[in-house]
Amino acid sequence: MKSFYFFLLIAFLSVGSHAQTLTFKTSSVSVTEKNEKGKWNNWSEFVDADLIITIDGKKNRIVVNSPDIQVYTIKAYGEKIENDDQKIVPFECVDNNGSKCNIIVITHKKENNRMQFYINYSEVKFVYNIYN
Repeated sequence: MKSFYFFLLIAFLSVGSHAQTLTFKTSSVSVTEKNEKGKWNNWSEFVDADLIITIDGKKNRIVVNSPDIQVYTIKAYGEKIENDDQKIVPFECVDNNGSKCNIIVITHKKENNRMQFYINYSEVKFVYNIYN
């Protein structure tokens, strides 16, 4: 089923039609921040995060239904990147505070199509493990 939803996401982005809504469930989240020297710290241990993420092409937005709802306006749909190991679907976004970020959905092909959802800011990154 996970492959089916990812296929829909790819098809949705490939044909240029952004009028579809996709919903994902998360199981856990990890975070990393830049240190004083500008280098990324190690990722934190994953903690449980039972949330819903919605990618809404009609409204050009992504919503992470966490306790503090996160709303991201999609400013640009990136080119899908695919190789033997991964499928990557990027989005350029602005959050509800006006901060720019990149959101990336990655499917790890060699890991039974395990999916992850990254929210990347200049100083902090979040990664959610997602499933359907």
